[in-house]
Amino acid sequence: MVPVRLTGPRLALREYRHTPEEVDALHALYGDPEVTRYLPFEPRDRETCADQIELYLEEAMAEERGVYRLAVVRREDAGDAGDAGDLEDALPVAHAALTLGEYRSARLGYVLSRPVWGRGYAGEITGLLCEFSFGALGLHRLAARVDVENTASAKVLTRLGFRLEGRVRHDLYKGGAWRDSYRYSLLADEWSGPPAPRPGAGQGREAGQGG
Repeated sequence: MVPVRLTGPRLALREYRHTPEEVDALHALYGDPEVTRYLPFEPRDRETCADQIELYLEEAMAEERGVYRLAVVRREDAGDAGDAGDLEDALPVAHAALTLGEYRSARLGYVLSRPVWGRGYAGEITGLLCEFSFGALGLHRLAARVDVENTASAKVLTRLGFRLEGRVRHDLYKGGAWRDSYRYSLLADEWSGPPAPRPGAGQGREAGQGG
């Protein structure tokens, strides 16, 4: 495995570690009903979150990696302004994902813990995923699914240049009800780089299929 580490002004995306602390951090995300409100699954227990991290590491070891599920940490939580080694000790506050598809495409997603909502982190995470996708991975198209009620994530994507392709009706059944979603996309030649971080840029919880 070639570990992935993406570093922004305030955040870093890195591979997960299968430790009790990181399982707890993931459970703080996926065990929270408010955080998972727009995700395509119900809240998960701690044991399931431990299994998820094991899956993430297996995916990372694949000979041809098709999925990137990365822990999002704050650089301020690591010593020495976020040096590489110290980033391993900083606990995740969010989750980011890229799922590769055909024709140099991928779906992206993210989810943030409630204590860090409203700080503009969603935009920084999405910007790092875009840079990685159109740079190192050489992708041509990124797509994201957003629940129609998740206006914060829709604003994050629009600010980064994603274009609305349309509305998909009843593409998810959750909590005894059907839900619609908006589909967004961004092409490589439309990407001009991330805007400067702006506190309060959005409290996005999920853009695309997390998990």
